[in-house]
Amino acid sequence: MASVAVQTPVKSHSGLFTTRTAGGRMPLTPSPRARQAGNRNNKKKEEDRESKNGKAAAEGTNEDGSIYGGGNLAAHFAALQISPAGKKRSTSPKSTIARISPIKLDLGVSEWTLTGSGSNKSTGKTPEKQKKKKEPAPLSKVPRKAKTTIRVIGDRFIPTRSASSPTATSKLDFANVQKGGPQPREGRSRPSSSHSTHSVLAGGAFGTDSLSNPYGTEDEEVVYPPPNPENLAYQSSVAAACGVKLNTRILAFKPSAPENQKPIDLRSQYNRPVKPVNQAQFRRRILTAPERVLDAPGLVDDYYLNLLDWSSQNCVAIGLERNVYVWSADTGTVTSLLETSPDTYVSSVKWSQDGAYVSVGLGTGDVQIWDVEEGTKLRTMAGHTSRVGVASWNKAHLSTGSRSGAIFNHDVRIAEHKVAELNSHTSEVCGLEWRSDGAWLASGGNDNMVNIWDARSLTAPKWQKTNHKAAVKAIAWCPWQMNLLATGGGSYDKHIHFWNSTTGARVNSVDTGSQVTSLRWSLTYKEIVSSHGFPDNQLSVWSYPTLVRHIEIPAHETRVLHSCLSPDGQVLATAASDESLKFWKLFEKKKETTSGATSLRDGGKVPMAKQMTIR
Repeated sequence: MASVAVQTPVKSHSGLFTTRTAGGRMPLTPSPRARQAGNRNNKKKEEDRESKNGKAAAEGTNEDGSIYGGGNLAAHFAALQISPAGKKRSTSPKSTIARISPIKLDLGVSEWTLTGSGSNKSTGKTPEKQKKKKEPAPLSKVPRKAKTTIRVIGDRFIPTRSASSPTATSKLDFANVQKGGPQPREGRSRPSSSHSTHSVLAGGAFGTDSLSNPYGTEDEEVVYPPPNPENLAYQSSVAAACGVKLNTRILAFKPSAPENQKPIDLRSQYNRPVKPVNQAQFRRRILTAPERVLDAPGLVDDYYLNLLDWSSQNCVAIGLERNVYVWSADTGTVTSLLETSPDTYVSSVKWSQDGAYVSVGLGTGDVQIWDVEEGTKLRTMAGHTSRVGVASWNKAHLSTGSRSGAIFNHDVRIAEHKVAELNSHTSEVCGLEWRSDGAWLASGGNDNMVNIWDARSLTAPKWQKTNHKAAVKAIAWCPWQMNLLATGGGSYDKHIHFWNSTTGARVNSVDTGSQVTSLRWSLTYKEIVSSHGFPDNQLSVWSYPTLVRHIEIPAHETRVLHSCLSPDGQVLATAASDESLKFWKLFEKKKETTSGATSLRDGGKVPMAKQMTIR
């Protein structure tokens, strides 16, 4: 029986593997210098080995005891043509570190063999225990099983999992994309595990310089899937709607961004008022100088009296101490209507609704009715025990308030004129106003109270308000909102409150900063004008319901005591303790509506017609 020739590894083979370490790891990549030296030695011994291999092949092994047909692994690697001819291997930073490492470990050829993961079922035993060499299976017959492969770039190796691992596959594809290689199509067959194993051993594990395409050759044509027509149509429609081109990047607009052709004002869309607001009223010009100034000598400086009124026949009546004068706005003439006895004085003046009669309250508590056209006194109505400071007409009924706090209702058509007595105030009544339809009566007094009376039941007030902190003289019903009442307080209050006579609720309030002496609603605009006393003595025009102060006019040198509005609602007359009577054109009508309107000369005068008979 022939003996098996066994070749013992010698010290001279120590150059096959690099013995230096890099980063504390033992690299498997052979040193380039050792590989070049081994290739030169192998070329010299090739001829001797050919003659010896013939004998060893018959016995199942080689002369040097290696199953790969050579004396060492370097010869086998050279036969597999690891590095392309004529190319120099570039050293990586890792290999450079390995060369300068001070640690050195010389190793001979190990008795353990490196085998692939294919069908070569090497047991890993020593050549002495192998009795028969097995031929490697052809690549085409290797079963395509998912096996672990190794992909090495430079002197490092990265174990790559099978195609079933999404992480490993993505790493392979990403590396291929970085090199510019084609991507495999879906459903394209990948190389067999055996082929990948041998390619790793031959070209990757031990130092190949180039990254080969794992899915095919570089010359192979890559077929890309055709674009989906539906996707192209959708992209084209979106691009047309946005006004951009398909090849234009959205976040890199060179031209200006597309603008909406029809902008929508959301505030006007969802906050649309019932009727459009006339903005012209906020831009209108209000004269700050009086239109006319008249002297009023002997005007009593008393906050609780009411000595000025303007009739529907465009005549102004004013009480000056013991006399009552009537000034005609049409002709500009002044006539003396009456003069009282020396023991009394004029405390209130009020025109009837038809403008034919005027009521005069006296300091003695009597009330006189005068026919202005005839210039005669029609009757005197007694009953009050103290001065009558305020009066208000409701058709044929005249309501008067006295210093005692009592309010009398007089029917001027009958002899027994007193038809009702309203007792609620505890101090002097200084404000009294009937609503235009005669359904409600509002009264204010020096007791800081506001009483709202229902004409159907005058035994007690319907509403009683105590919000004011001073005497309430200024009272005015809104002409364009019938249930709205405005009241103003004196020096210690300085507020204007707005009330809903239907519910009795206070709907608004404003602090004027001055004593409120009178209030007048505009007939043309949604505004109200207030006259003031201490400390500013001004006129203020307020918009409602915003209560924005449009203008503030310094009216008089002293406090404004009385005010009244012309029949056409354009001119306001004010009287102050500086003994002057001024006329202010605050609510001038629009030009298109002034054709039928009258000015100060013809302030809405209609032919006088006496609507009642006074006995």
